[in-house]
Amino acid sequence: MKLILASGSPRRRELLGLYTAEFEVCPSAFDERAVHADTPAALAGALARGKCLAVAAQHPGRLVLGSDTVVELEGRIFGKPADAADAARMLRALSGRTHLVHTGVWVSDGERDEGFVDSCKVTFFPIPEEEIQRSIASGEPFDKAGAYGIQGSAALWLDRLEGDYYTIMGLPVSRTVRLLHRFGG
Repeated sequence: MKLILASGSPRRRELLGLYTAEFEVCPSAFDERAVHADTPAALAGALARGKCLAVAAQHPGRLVLGSDTVVELEGRIFGKPADAADAARMLRALSGRTHLVHTGVWVSDGERDEGFVDSCKVTFFPIPEEEIQRSIASGEPFDKAGAYGIQGSAALWLDRLEGDYYTIMGLPVSRTVRLLHRFGG
């Protein structure tokens, strides 16, 4: 059964490629604004499920993988920044603090669907203002939850993490592969 990745994220494409080269990319047009959840972790799961099922409805009989990542600081959700000021606000808030990254993963074969949410605790050293500005000038923050990529500028700020590094990148690879295996993928 040919696999479809319901995401345009280059990071998810790269990480899924560690498992298989046999997949097609079909970004979801799912309206994320309509989704509400009790917790940031539940929101990541609901968004992943919504994206997955939206693409699965367009491709009956295909195996579809959807994923979404949410950054949480003290119960507040940090999505993709709206602009440079929003990115700076997020990075300043995360500076020198511990936050959570939740990645939801959902799979459907058209008959059934199943998923999970994986969470990772991330602590940053204090981020100098010039590094925040350099990151924003590079354009890196604008397509990433929390305004950072752990594999990018944030590598300079990472003090420690507890959990799966790939959860922070947007696809917890080992757990995702195990879920795909349950669907015969």
